[in-house]
Amino acid sequence: MLATMDITINKAEGSKLKDLNLENLSFGKFFSDHMLEADYINGEWTNIEIKPYQPLLLSPSVAALHYGQAIFEGIKAYKDEEGNAFIFRPQDNFRRFNISAERMQMPSVPEEIFMDGMKQLVAMDSSWIPQKEDHSLYIRPFMFSTDEVIGVKPSDTYKFMILLSPTGPYYNAPMRIYVEEHFVRAVPGGVGYAKAAGNYGSAMYATAEAKKKGYDQVLWTDAFEHKYVQEIGTMNVIFIIGNKAVTPDLGAGTILAGVTRNSALTLLQEAGFEIEERSISIDELIEAYKAGYLYEVFGTGTAATISMIKELRYKDFVMTFNVDEWKTAPTIKKWLTDIREGRREDKYGWMMQVS
Repeated sequence: MLATMDITINKAEGSKLKDLNLENLSFGKFFSDHMLEADYINGEWTNIEIKPYQPLLLSPSVAALHYGQAIFEGIKAYKDEEGNAFIFRPQDNFRRFNISAERMQMPSVPEEIFMDGMKQLVAMDSSWIPQKEDHSLYIRPFMFSTDEVIGVKPSDTYKFMILLSPTGPYYNAPMRIYVEEHFVRAVPGGVGYAKAAGNYGSAMYATAEAKKKGYDQVLWTDAFEHKYVQEIGTMNVIFIIGNKAVTPDLGAGTILAGVTRNSALTLLQEAGFEIEERSISIDELIEAYKAGYLYEVFGTGTAATISMIKELRYKDFVMTFNVDEWKTAPTIKKWLTDIREGRREDKYGWMMQVS
């Protein structure tokens, strides 16, 4: 591990920002002027550099392409009304990143590289943070194996990088969700709790099938009975049932421990809701819906933040919701936004200022 931070800085000759309109941005399509890159070689991190955003030169035999050792995180940076830059809960993402690394037999990334490197990178490209409603600077740390050999074993070398992408809202409208009862995202003992690239690749077929039916995403169920709900393709999920905020628990290791999930639950408790993290069956949700107690359903995630769900379909039973009448999810979303943009007290210490 590095004793002190030693990052080489190579600045871009000019900025691409002058050719980009930061309004109405699509998610993940544009990238800032610089990126961070570091290599793990001979048991230590080296070649740590912030450099102009550019393509990578990789061997066709690079291990990540063949055996899937790849993990990532999603973080966001915002500006307050005075134009100061802040990153939302990066320490939580740093810890989760290394949990994923351990599960995928990859080296941990030192805090000096992950956190200090991120702060320096965001500071350099802070002009890329949009100051517009539902806009932010998306931060993508990721790591992949780089051994140039065909062989099923943990790689000896790795590359860690951070990219920055100015973005607008991930979902522009309330969502329609299809409850998946055939395909499986994760099983106990698997890698469901890790933010591993393969989790998302394996989910694409089921999501595509749901989209053919007119739905935006799937709500995964457990692998054994397809009875207990888990998470949505790109988000955790929270149900407002009576005066309770209920969400699937993390105990089985099949659900990502979302930072936005945790933030939303904290604010829901502040708002007076009783929080329950437990197993939730689809039958319980249908029963609550029929009885008129399933008031709201929404997703939480870094990319999506708080996403309203207007329709939930299980088999041929369709649950519909009038999101225009909702109070809870819009309030939690507003509180989160106000904390991130400096209009509400950051009593939980979530915002890290970038100097």
